[in-house]
Amino acid sequence: MLWGSEPRIVELFGPQATAIKAERRIYNFRYASADHWIDFFRAYYGPIVRAFDNLDDTGRRAFRSALSDLLARHNRSSRGGLVVPGEYLEVVITR
Repeated sequence: MLWGSEPRIVELFGPQATAIKAERRIYNFRYASADHWIDFFRAYYGPIVRAFDNLDDTGRRAFRSALSDLLARHNRSSRGGLVVPGEYLEVVITR
């Protein structure tokens, strides 16, 4: 999680860099539905895989419901489907 922190980037690369440019950007996750997003991340994204694996059936249902609610609250699509913005830090380092 520290990769998204400008101070950590400077700490890691600052001594070797002549310039560090960091800019916050938005990536729009686009999926057919909240269920599609959950199924994809449940299959391929380690932290979500691990969370589901460490829950019993009741916990999995509750977690899936909570994720679905969260995605619905942040969905920006006006035409159906799912569009959820996620912020990331773009970093360009010049040696």
